[in-house]
Amino acid sequence: MSDPRLARRLLENLTTAVLLCDTDLRLVYLNPAAESLLAISHSRALGLPLDAVLTIDTDSALALQQTLISGHPFTKREAHLRVGLRDIVVDYWVSLMSSPSDATQLLVEIQSRDRLLRIAREEAMLASHQATRQLVRGVAHEIKNPLGGIRGAAQLLSRELAGAEQREYTQVIIEEADRLRALADRMLGPRRLPTMSQVNLHECTERVLALLSAEAAGRVTFVRDYDPSLPELMADADQLIQAILNIAGNALQALLETPEQKAPTLTFRTRSVRQYTIGARRHRVVIRLDITDNGPGIPESLRESIFYPMVSGRAGGTGLGLSISQDIIHQYHGLIECESVPGCTVFSIFLPLEVGS
Repeated sequence: MSDPRLARRLLENLTTAVLLCDTDLRLVYLNPAAESLLAISHSRALGLPLDAVLTIDTDSALALQQTLISGHPFTKREAHLRVGLRDIVVDYWVSLMSSPSDATQLLVEIQSRDRLLRIAREEAMLASHQATRQLVRGVAHEIKNPLGGIRGAAQLLSRELAGAEQREYTQVIIEEADRLRALADRMLGPRRLPTMSQVNLHECTERVLALLSAEAAGRVTFVRDYDPSLPELMADADQLIQAILNIAGNALQALLETPEQKAPTLTFRTRSVRQYTIGARRHRVVIRLDITDNGPGIPESLRESIFYPMVSGRAGGTGLGLSISQDIIHQYHGLIECESVPGCTVFSIFLPLEVGS
């Protein structure tokens, strides 16, 4: 390619991580996708040995040296690499770049399998959630239709009855019909259009924290880990507060309902994430809110279905809170994910910055 500026632009927009090493396996270049994968900036990485930013197994290290000697490229599929404190699964390709006029360099291309697996999982979850929501809405409408007739008939019957004891039974029918109607309304979700405005996410989290603090009454420690540089979002503040409150409220209940829990803590952490894919769409910048508790965790049997309506791990729970939160975040092309083990449950809300577009 004759235009070096065009070549650089192409490299900077690739989703594949590209690294160049010299013959001593020291980094001489990495593109933005590699910076994101390795969690290191270009300026800090230059000159570092490859194994300082990426831990590879002995066989791969030998293969890199063999490529330098023989010039033969090699490919490794579903390799397990360690980046910092986390393990990732990747496919990678290694080839030699050499010419009479340039120094010999080793080209390493890395494609994260974790990312592809996550995208596939998210697409399946989004499709399943949408289908389930449509089914639930249909059921809710069918429930509401006869409830009005049942309630009206109970009211008419109550007027005809002479004894207070008999009217008590009709009152039970009326109250239960009202309860079912309220449940059906929650299943249908918000019925008003969002009121869009510039929203500071931290103002929403502070509102939620104020509500939770009053409920916790000093029994839970709340930790704020905010990125103050985050820009405002175009969204409906009340809806975001509701989505966050549903998640954080569940976390608080899990902590309060575990008497043996030592130092119960609920943490709110915000960060920006670059080049993040939600479903089939790639976003340049996404705001991430992590809500983390150190409670008992979500039972393994529920982890794959917690966002479905009517699924709850708590006695007396309706199982609608997380489903409604996911529905609200979907309106802004975002996503909620969950990872849970005993002692650490993290709900992550991802909101694209172009949320209002």
